[in-house]
Amino acid sequence: MAHEWGNHSSVPSFILVGFSEYPPLQAPLFLVFLTIYIVALLGNLGIILVRKINPKLQTPMYFFLSHLSFIDICYSSTSTPKLLEILVMENKIISFRGCMTQFFFGCACVITEMFMLAVMAYDRFVAVCNPLLYTVAMSPKLCALLVAGTYTWGGLSSSIITYSLVQLSYCESNIINHFGCEYSAVLSVSCSDSSFSQMVCFAISTFNEACSLLIILASYAFIVITVIKMPSKDGLQKALSTCTSHLTVISIFHGIILLLYCVPSSKSSSLLVKVATVFYTVLVPMLNPLIYSLRNKDVKETIRKLIGSKLSSQST
Repeated sequence: MAHEWGNHSSVPSFILVGFSEYPPLQAPLFLVFLTIYIVALLGNLGIILVRKINPKLQTPMYFFLSHLSFIDICYSSTSTPKLLEILVMENKIISFRGCMTQFFFGCACVITEMFMLAVMAYDRFVAVCNPLLYTVAMSPKLCALLVAGTYTWGGLSSSIITYSLVQLSYCESNIINHFGCEYSAVLSVSCSDSSFSQMVCFAISTFNEACSLLIILASYAFIVITVIKMPSKDGLQKALSTCTSHLTVISIFHGIILLLYCVPSSKSSSLLVKVATVFYTVLVPMLNPLIYSLRNKDVKETIRKLIGSKLSSQST
């Protein structure tokens, strides 16, 4: 099975340790992660549905937000089902093909979301700094191109990193001390020289992180300058309210990335890496729709109308 990927793997499958070193926590963790996963799916599907229903939400900001929700659905569905499976099943095996596929889609989703958040920062910059030209500047064609670009770059970057992993040889000791095929966890079971793969991963990760953060910081620097110059308090409040939700999501997303990849790779930090990855893969997709919907009047209004119409149709 593994040989179809390039004759470089001596193992047909890996064993995922997950949280098996804490047997009493298996069932409670399953229930917690299942609940979070269901809330994440419903929340993100809700954002996509609400945008389609409410004509007020047919704007570039909500177009990007619906794509962010779609990425979150894909990302949480890449790793959470396997995490839930290994929490309740004795069989904790994942095939080599399955592992590389999971890594590819997980990595593609992370990079795509990274640039989608950067695109959303640029959108907020245009909305606050050039409100009169907003609809012209953020044309449907440009929005579609920006979204297509983030998906394409995410897929391309992930393909290169995944290919560098596929080319490695893997030892008979095929136990991965993780609940999924995270880069450093997969690398730890390789018995060939992984310096090229690490160099590729470091170069792509540094470039993506630097570029996306540069776009975000530059956009918000111009926003802050524009907001300071605003004479009216109403304009100031409106500008801040449109950016707060986005800044919260960016802080959580990039904060966890930096925590995850600045942790020293020792045995004592393996639990911290697992917990950080859980936050990243399970919790963040649930938080995004909650942060945006709780701080947005139009979204809350549409949800209230939907619930109200459902309740009234049931009572009649």
